[in-house]
Amino acid sequence: MARATDKISGTAKSTADLEADIRQLQADIAKLTQQLAETGEHGLGAARRAAAQGAEHLRERGEAAMERLRGNAHDIEDQLSATVREKPMTALAVAAGVGFLFALLSRR
Repeated sequence: MARATDKISGTAKSTADLEADIRQLQADIAKLTQQLAETGEHGLGAARRAAAQGAEHLRERGEAAMERLRGNAHDIEDQLSATVREKPMTALAVAAGVGFLFALLSRR
């Protein structure tokens, strides 16, 4: 009979140990879930910051390119004005020729 009692008390201990282990596992899973959620939030924040910095960098580069284009257009305009002042008859003949070509093309 001592053996039956030992088996029953051993089984009871095993069951209690298993229940404690299950509760511990559940707590560990809850902690891991919380840590994963926090890690995801930090990763999302870092990705947003990186995207904002990239967009700002692209905007700055675009503005710099526009400024260069404006400068180039202004330089071309100055050169054209200087050429027209130096050779007004040649400029007038070129303008008349270009106007004539546009008129021919627009008829067709």
